[in-house]
Amino acid sequence: MMTNKVIINTDVSKGKINKNIYGHFAEHLGRCIYEGFWVGEDSNIENTNGIRNDVVEALKNINIPVLRWPGGCFADEYHWKDGVGPRADRKRMVNTHWGGVVENNHFGTHEFMMLCEMLGAEPYICGNVGSGTVQEMSEWVEYMTFDGESPMANWRNENGRKEPWSLTYFGVGNENWGCGGNMRPEFYADLYRQFQTYVRNYGDNKIYKIAGGANVDDYRWTEVLMREAAHLMDGLSLHYYVHPHGFWNKGSALDAREEEWFITMKKALHMDELISKHSTIMDKYDPDKRVGMIIDEWGTWFDVEPGTNPDFYISKIRFVMH
Repeated sequence: MMTNKVIINTDVSKGKINKNIYGHFAEHLGRCIYEGFWVGEDSNIENTNGIRNDVVEALKNINIPVLRWPGGCFADEYHWKDGVGPRADRKRMVNTHWGGVVENNHFGTHEFMMLCEMLGAEPYICGNVGSGTVQEMSEWVEYMTFDGESPMANWRNENGRKEPWSLTYFGVGNENWGCGGNMRPEFYADLYRQFQTYVRNYGDNKIYKIAGGANVDDYRWTEVLMREAAHLMDGLSLHYYVHPHGFWNKGSALDAREEEWFITMKKALHMDELISKHSTIMDKYDPDKRVGMIIDEWGTWFDVEPGTNPDFYISKIRFVMH
């Protein structure tokens, strides 16, 4: 009988792991937000100010360091002003990306920031470039971080929050090569330069600006963004999902065959090549490595379960800062 032996040298270190590789992503997809995090204060499910206690405890147990919201594709159709103020007065919206469901906007900026405070996680907000405006994005940052007398700070105070929040990470758009506007890299680079100008630092709050990066091995996207806007960004994102049989045949999350798990793990190893090749391009324009590679969407993605909304995909997503 063959045996394998593994030796672990606990006294040998190769370096320090960035805690943010254990970060997470919360999008308005399926039951992640509504029924997942948010059930409302009148729910029979135990909650604190509408947020599920069991979910909070589960996430606290794994010490997630950062949480990204509201998307994803959803971010580029989300208009933050519809999600603040008295909940009964908030404008309803149709989630056109994920299932066409009608959302009541009861989970908005205040609720997300409260969730991050409950978890002890840093917030990562993704702004709307695809269907939003420069003013909308600028005022969102002002609403969250301005400490003093201003239209947005006054409105925040009226809505129950006097002190500004601490906001570390801000993404200027999401997947703008696809669901975020089907843009060419040159066009998005110009939009990024414009929008990020108004993502301002107020007081002591220093925002780490993240540009929307490439899809998998679109190295030209990285080339153009770094060439045209590297000096105006702190990070550049990268997205990669693993589908056992391709995007249109993702396979089952709950009834996968053994061979599909091995295919999934094999495809996951492709991330090493992606990091290496995108990093080489980034280093060409940023030899001092000031700009970080932000892998804020990656993981597995499986088909929906029979009898459920056809756009309620099942995924496991992690956020990584490299």
